[in-house]
Amino acid sequence: MSSDIVITVENLSKCYQIYSSPRDRLKQFFIPNFQRAIGSEPRNYFREFWALRDVSFEVKKGESVGILGRNGSGKSTLLQMICGTLSPTAGSVETKGRIAALLELGSGFNPEFTGRENVYMNGALLGLSGHQVDDRFDAIASFADIGDFIDQPVKTYSSGMLIRLAFAVQVQVEPDILVVDEALAVGDALFQKRCFRRIEKLVSDGTTLLFVSHDQESVRTLTSRALLLKQGRTVTWGKSSDVVLEYRRQLHDEESSYFTAATKQLAAKAQAAATPEPPADSADQPAGSSDTVSPAAAPRSDKLSFGDGEVKIVKVETLNGEGQDSTVFFPGDEIRVRITCEALRPVTNLNVGVRIRNKEGIKIYSWGTLNQDMRSRASASDVPMFWEKKFSAGETFSVELSCDCPLGMNLYEIQATVTFEETPDYMAQRVLHWIDEAAFFQVLMNRDVNFFGGVADLRMNAKW
Repeated sequence: MSSDIVITVENLSKCYQIYSSPRDRLKQFFIPNFQRAIGSEPRNYFREFWALRDVSFEVKKGESVGILGRNGSGKSTLLQMICGTLSPTAGSVETKGRIAALLELGSGFNPEFTGRENVYMNGALLGLSGHQVDDRFDAIASFADIGDFIDQPVKTYSSGMLIRLAFAVQVQVEPDILVVDEALAVGDALFQKRCFRRIEKLVSDGTTLLFVSHDQESVRTLTSRALLLKQGRTVTWGKSSDVVLEYRRQLHDEESSYFTAATKQLAAKAQAAATPEPPADSADQPAGSSDTVSPAAAPRSDKLSFGDGEVKIVKVETLNGEGQDSTVFFPGDEIRVRITCEALRPVTNLNVGVRIRNKEGIKIYSWGTLNQDMRSRASASDVPMFWEKKFSAGETFSVELSCDCPLGMNLYEIQATVTFEETPDYMAQRVLHWIDEAAFFQVLMNRDVNFFGGVADLRMNAKW
C-alpha cells in the first residue's frame, strides 16, 4: 500500500447463506460432509445471497469519500468490512491508522452503564488510556450536550441523545479514518450542523472520511469523490457531483419503472371490470392499448439529462433585461432564463422550472411556473394558470423566468426541468425532462456601486 493510500479495497465480496427453514440449516451441517465421505457430489441446502461483489477502490489520506445507493445496495456491508467487524467472503481490504466508526445507533455501548462509563469504555476500545480520556472528557460532554444524563444509564437515553454521545466520543479521539453511516440523520438540525462543522475540521486536518447518506446535497458538498452501489456491485466511482447525478438518474428510472407497472396493473383491472367475461384467448394479452406511451421506454437526451420523454427541453438561454443574450450579470441586473420546450404528445398540467447552483455545488434557489400558479391560487387571482394550459403533440413553447440578480460574485449553473404535476401543489410529480448544466452565467461585482460578501445580497440598511 502506497504511503498516501489509507484504504485499499480489492475485489471485495460478501456472500450469505440463506436457508428456507432451520431444518435445512441442520441438513447442511451433516449431509454434505457425509456425501463427501462416501464419494458423492455434496448437495447444498441453502441459496447464496451476495450482499457485495467485486468492489474495488482506493482512498488517499485526507480524502473525503461518499457512498451512495438504495437500501440493500451493500453500503453498510462494505463499511463493516472496512472497519473489520465483518469478514469478507472474497477479496481483501487494507487500512492504515485508527478508525472511528458510527455504523449503528449505540453500537459498542453497554445499556446498563452510565454515559460517563461508556465514554471511558469506548475510549479504551479506541486505544486511549484513562488519562487521555480524562483530558478529552470535558470536550466530549460539551459536544454531546446531554447535561446530567451523562451520569444516567444509557438505556434511559433517547435515540438522539445516544447518537450525540456516540458521535462526540468518536470525533474527539481525532481518528485517522472516520466512518459515518447515516447516523447523523437521527439528530436535530442544530446538532447536524455542529457535526458537519466538526467533520469539515477533521477533514481539513487530514482525517480521511467515509460518509454514507441518502442526502445527495450533503454528499455533493462534503465529499470530493463518491462510490455508487447497486445490488452489491459498483455502478460508478468518481467525482461526487457526477456520481450524485447518476444516482439521481437511477432513482428516476426505478421510479418510472414502478409507476409504469402500477399503471399497467390499474389498466388491467379497469379492463377486467369493463369486460366481465373476456375471451379465453385474451388472457395473455398485455394490459393497455397499443398507443400507450411507456415512460420507462422513453429515450434519454444525453448523459446529463433524464426524464420520461413526453416533453423535451430544446434550448435554455440566459438573457438580460433587454432580452439580449447575456452570460454576465451584476447585482441588481435583471436575469431572464428562457426555456424552450417541445411537447411530444398531447399534455397538460406542466411545470417548467430551474434550479440554480454555484460552482461549489450548493443549491442557491429552485423555482418554477407552478410556484407562481400556487401563489395565484392562494390569492384567488384570476390570472391564467400555466398548469392548466394544454399543449398538442409537436407544439413548441417557451417560458421566461426572470428576477433581479441578488447573487454574489461566482459562476452559476442552471438546471432546467419540465415536470408533470398531477395536482398543483408539488405533491405528485413526475419528471418529463431534466437537464444538468443546461446553461451557465457569471455574476461580477462593481465595488464602487454595490459591494457585499457572501452568496446573496440581503440588501441590509444601517441606521444611527
